[in-house]
Amino acid sequence: MIDIKSLYEDELKEEMKKWGEPAFRGGQIYQWLHAGVKSFDEMTNISKKLREKLVESCYISSATIEKKLISDYDGTRKYLLSFRDGEKVESVLMQYHHGYTSCISTQVGCKMGCTFCATGMSGFSRNLTASEMIAQLQTEQEDNGIRISNIVLMGMGEPLDNFDHVIRFLHLVSSENGMNIGMRHISLSTCGLVPRIYDLAELKLQLTLSVSLHAPNDRIRSRTMPVNRVYGIDELLKACRYYAKATGRRISFEYAMIDGVNDSDACAQELADRLKGMLSHVNLIPVNSVKGTGYQKSKRDRIRSFIAVLEKAGITATVRRTLGSDINASCGQLKRSSEREDP
Repeated sequence: MIDIKSLYEDELKEEMKKWGEPAFRGGQIYQWLHAGVKSFDEMTNISKKLREKLVESCYISSATIEKKLISDYDGTRKYLLSFRDGEKVESVLMQYHHGYTSCISTQVGCKMGCTFCATGMSGFSRNLTASEMIAQLQTEQEDNGIRISNIVLMGMGEPLDNFDHVIRFLHLVSSENGMNIGMRHISLSTCGLVPRIYDLAELKLQLTLSVSLHAPNDRIRSRTMPVNRVYGIDELLKACRYYAKATGRRISFEYAMIDGVNDSDACAQELADRLKGMLSHVNLIPVNSVKGTGYQKSKRDRIRSFIAVLEKAGITATVRRTLGSDINASCGQLKRSSEREDP
């Protein structure tokens, strides 16, 4: 069966020509798919005969809502979604003054094993297809009657570990006849798969690369992020400098503030020294309290002091706004609680 929603428009047109249909049929089908239809019968300008052939040869990826939590504080919506094989992922819909941002998953689970992250505790099952990433967005839009304007690939999984499917998704979701969400409205987060950062740089996409750094040195980072034992900080930051130069895009460094682990003024100074001269920004994140990790978020005064050290060194830093704290909006937590409830 063909995963039809993962095909580029040109690929769909070529497929139609193989079927003895005019190429423009592929364009019509493409627009229906990215408008969010769930069955071929909804494609009213396609002949019944062609629709029947599509049913026999293709399937349309969709995501079913298994559970939804809505924050009483800020209206953030967290979804547990399932796909046709029963696998489940999470996505989060957030409202800002500029519109709606969706944080979607790229894998079922994760291989990276970061110690402060709930997703890795559930292990890794498989990669998501481009169509399954799109389905997360479409489900959120349909459920809320809204249009998503910004996307963050920061849910379950490591996007660069699912490189080919993620790149396909990026081209599909930004296409004119697709959801038409521009690359500058998309952020991709990585824990630091160095070879793939170079690969991404060569594509010169105008998205925002967010690098989960979370420590100023190898000693601390290797303790919390196993990937650092393969690609150390020096190697990672060398790739980041290359990326920023190749694309002209500022890199956002994500830094989870963990009480007593990586939040001292000395850590802040070491971080500033490492980032000096790079087109970058530091996004400080008070760490989520995930059961089983023992980590607690840094105190407010400590965060303020950390920022002061960075700013004195000329490094711009902000504290990420916490949304959905009452519904455990960090990815992985809803899926884990669901797994514990299943018989």
